[in-house]
Amino acid sequence: MREPVIAYIGLGANLGDPRTAVLCAIDAIADLDGLALTAQSSLYGSAPVDAGGADYVNAVVQVTTRLKPHALLAQLQGIENAAGRSRPFRNAPRTLDLDVLLYAQLVLNDADLVLPHPRMWQRAFVLQPLAELAPDLVSAEQLQAVAEQSVWVL
Repeated sequence: MREPVIAYIGLGANLGDPRTAVLCAIDAIADLDGLALTAQSSLYGSAPVDAGGADYVNAVVQVTTRLKPHALLAQLQGIENAAGRSRPFRNAPRTLDLDVLLYAQLVLNDADLVLPHPRMWQRAFVLQPLAELAPDLVSAEQLQAVAEQSVWVL
């Protein structure tokens, strides 16, 4: 049997009722077979980055999982699809966005999944909740680099 690993998942939404969407997604992640939800950040609000639309509700969760990275991604995409996620264009407003941010120390770059998540280090709405859960994974310099982005605890 596969040894469990720690992974971090970013959540965000800005269409419909984004707070409820994120909270329901956290519950759905906790219900997935092959993983255990071990921690969740506070909810954060953020202005869109490189996009238009309403403010986002964001969070990060920590899971321990036996799922392989692509299987985890497929499960998360199922949750997104159930929430009505569509992808009309890059950075479009969304009912729900779930991203595998980190999967142990794995570095992966293929057509379906890039780990660590390629833009996470440029996003305060990812780094602040991640730092809340795992302060050893986010440096003061990384937080300072995104300090101009508007993010607040809800």
